[in-house]
Amino acid sequence: LCPVPCALCPVPCALCPVPCALCPVPCALCPELNAGQQNNLLTGTAPKVTAYYLHIKLIHICCVIASGGLFFFRGLLLLNGLKSGNHALLRWLSYAIDTALLTAALMLLSVLRLNPFTQPWLASKILLLVLYIVLGSYALKRGRNQRTRLLCFVAALTVYALIYGIARAHHPLAWLA
Repeated sequence: LCPVPCALCPVPCALCPVPCALCPVPCALCPELNAGQQNNLLTGTAPKVTAYYLHIKLIHICCVIASGGLFFFRGLLLLNGLKSGNHALLRWLSYAIDTALLTAALMLLSVLRLNPFTQPWLASKILLLVLYIVLGSYALKRGRNQRTRLLCFVAALTVYALIYGIARAHHPLAWLA
């Protein structure tokens, strides 16, 4: 992250999600974005949710790790012939984690005032997320045989890694950018 404060923002860039020089959208904390509203972090009148940006981002990251880890664990159980991979407790835990993950993602979109359809990297993540869900569904329960489940499991993990790379690079080509 950029150690120098943005020219328009009274807040150090450590609170920004990307360095100001590279940011494709105005910083959600900049007065330029809140013009006419007199919202300013220095006076304590900033929108309340922006104060929790780092917390929301941390929750999102933790949920990404937990969701991927649980998917990997369940997949390994099922591929080894253990039906406990589809145990109700594991499925409900997966639903809870994924709900928290989606909620945090939507909150981040709101705080940063990002439109996923105007940001190519976000649009790519959303499309790949749908693919990941479909592949994961076939890997864990809908696959007709062991070979189909294995192929879908490996493909889903590959898509998961690509989504992670896109999130880190803020570019649709992930690490290739």
